[in-house]
Amino acid sequence: MSISKEIILIYSDGACAGNPGPGGWGACIIKNNEVQEIFGSNPQTTNNRMELQGAIEGLKSLDLPSTVELYTDSQYLRLGITQWIKNWMQNGWKTANKGPVKNVDLWQELIKLCDFHNISWHWVKGHSKDKFNTLADKLAVKGRNQASKDLMQNAQ
Repeated sequence: MSISKEIILIYSDGACAGNPGPGGWGACIIKNNEVQEIFGSNPQTTNNRMELQGAIEGLKSLDLPSTVELYTDSQYLRLGITQWIKNWMQNGWKTANKGPVKNVDLWQELIKLCDFHNISWHWVKGHSKDKFNTLADKLAVKGRNQASKDLMQNAQ
């Protein structure tokens, strides 16, 4: 299957109340001048896991192999996928300090999506009034708030 030449923009973000704690992820997918908003939650997670999950879910929302410009305010996500991951894989998922790489399950899922799509990774400064980064943040916070609400209801 060939990759679409149309460029799709994805802005993703993650949010967590406590680290670890209830978390949420959000993504805005922009194609054909239309914006699709998606978000989700996790009752017990970390901010970095939600940053990864936002990118993963944004990419998973695309049915066909696509050319993607993915924007994130997470250097952990951007540097991890563009620089660090090659060494992690060569070293059997160990860091330079010989410790285990955190979030291996999500990194491995992201690798599969990178093999499916043609992705360019971009860093955008968080809370810098970038319209779509702000929207992705609001969606991630919505997911985080849902996780917090669900935890409170389950505790009763």
